[in-house]
Amino acid sequence: MTAGQLAREKKAFSVRILDLRKRSSVADFFVICSVDAEVQARAVADHITEQLREKKIRPWHTEGYRDTGWVLVDFVDVVVHVFLPRTRTFYALEKLWGDAPSRELPDD
Repeated sequence: MTAGQLAREKKAFSVRILDLRKRSSVADFFVICSVDAEVQARAVADHITEQLREKKIRPWHTEGYRDTGWVLVDFVDVVVHVFLPRTRTFYALEKLWGDAPSRELPDD
């Protein structure tokens, strides 16, 4: 199961996967999603981390758990960004990496 699918399990929306493999050495993929509240952002990040730990995949770095509007979980090859909508709009990662191939997971 992908990080994007795991985010959807916790009701994240507007989940977009950016393929950065030919664009940057920062990561292979960004998973970008939105949530309605800070507590939900933490729940999404925790759910992804817990589910991937069961598969022996551990985060290298996590930040943003303190009311920042953005929680980041870095699994090295995949970086998960969980945003409140206003913060996602402000940082506009999809525009910054606009030339990267991407796909959106459908909202339910």
